[in-house]
Amino acid sequence: MNQENKLEVLKVLYDGACPLCKREIAHVKGLSDRDQNSSLSFIDISQNSSETLCYAADREKLLARFHVEKSDGTRIDGAAAFVAMWDRLPGWRWLSKIAKLPGVLFILEMSYRGFLVIRPRMQSLARRLDK
Repeated sequence: MNQENKLEVLKVLYDGACPLCKREIAHVKGLSDRDQNSSLSFIDISQNSSETLCYAADREKLLARFHVEKSDGTRIDGAAAFVAMWDRLPGWRWLSKIAKLPGVLFILEMSYRGFLVIRPRMQSLARRLDK
């Protein structure tokens, strides 16, 4: 990882009200905490707080798809957001390299869109299992 990436904080904007997202982010945060150079911060945009106030206008859009935000305020969503996050995680960087090969990101994005169709049913199942 180059010096520039070490300094830029990538904000992971996630839906903490989603039981699937909570599990995944807990795992990712654990990996990030092991690598002080990951430069990831995690923001639960499902909460109304002073930290999430700046996301209020876009909250529905941000909750509908996975997003990361660069330090300049630009956002990446969908499969590309996952790849940007994986690039910062120990043990997952190899996957981000594969995802950057020609055509792979397109396949990942189509897969992610398919997941979004079944996500509500999976969330419902996860909520029942949590009880």
